[in-house]
Amino acid sequence: MRIATIGLDLAKSVFQAHGVDENGATVLVKKLHRKQMLPFFSKLSPCLIGIEACGTAHYWARTLAEMGHEVRLIPPSYVKAYVKRGKSDALDAEAICEAVQRPTMRFVPVKTVEQQAILMTHRARSLLVRQRTMLANALRAHLAELGFVTNPGIANLAKLTDQVLANKDAFPSYASAAVEILIRQIMGVSSQIAVLDQQLAAWHAESEASRRLAAIPGLGVITATAIAAIVTDPDQFRSGRQFAAWLGLTPQQHSTGGKTRLGGISKQGDRYLRRLLVVGATAVMRHIKDKPTPMADWIRKLSEKKPFRVVSVALANKLARIAWVVLTRKEAYGPYQLTT
Repeated sequence: MRIATIGLDLAKSVFQAHGVDENGATVLVKKLHRKQMLPFFSKLSPCLIGIEACGTAHYWARTLAEMGHEVRLIPPSYVKAYVKRGKSDALDAEAICEAVQRPTMRFVPVKTVEQQAILMTHRARSLLVRQRTMLANALRAHLAELGFVTNPGIANLAKLTDQVLANKDAFPSYASAAVEILIRQIMGVSSQIAVLDQQLAAWHAESEASRRLAAIPGLGVITATAIAAIVTDPDQFRSGRQFAAWLGLTPQQHSTGGKTRLGGISKQGDRYLRRLLVVGATAVMRHIKDKPTPMADWIRKLSEKKPFRVVSVALANKLARIAWVVLTRKEAYGPYQLTT
């Protein structure tokens, strides 16, 4: 009995394995605790292992690959179709084992430790930015209840709080204590964000791909480092359009009976990276003015026919396709040279 393929359902403590032989017959149904994982797979003959691309999947993929196994990560949405009925770890492992053997299945490239470290920095920064926004909104709302308002922006809010705290006689003491606590929290989070920005800038300076990407309009250091870390192998995409579709920036089809119906964007893929591209595209549109580049002409013509947000998403699609060209050709961006 030789195990040819294994479907491995990951968890925090208890893992489920489902193995088949070369003929597809089930030869292994086993529940493994975390401490049993390494001894079990180290004694196993090299085989194909399928894992859902979920939490800790990249770690286990690297670990099992070092033991000689061929490991493939599958998007969870692609595994769901192979679950026969019900929901259990054993059924999920069986579905993974079936999905990994399909010849047309799409897989997720395994990330390196360095790439995961940079993405961890991105996720931590994104979380801190959200927390700072929550604190600023709370502080702004509290001050508005007492008649103190200002224009949007952290800088304007800081000026307002300075004015309020300078006139403590006209400000209730209990409210003053609450405002000071919120201000200290905002300052602390801002300093932590600055530390993470410095780390991203240092990695950006060392990464050739990130430096090339940053030259594209709308792609600063944050977006460039995110793309360079997330897109491990740009050659897995046949074209820039397929890359944009992977990010969820292409229309979702509802076609049948020979009739083509296109809806809104699919919003599949990495939500964080898609948001960065849309925000960058919005910034480009607001500062394009009368620039004579082909991209500027394209934006102005499209803006005459479509709403602002539709144009910004379309531009994000174009920026994604340009980024794919830059990564695959390993060339510097030029507004008149590169096409998609």
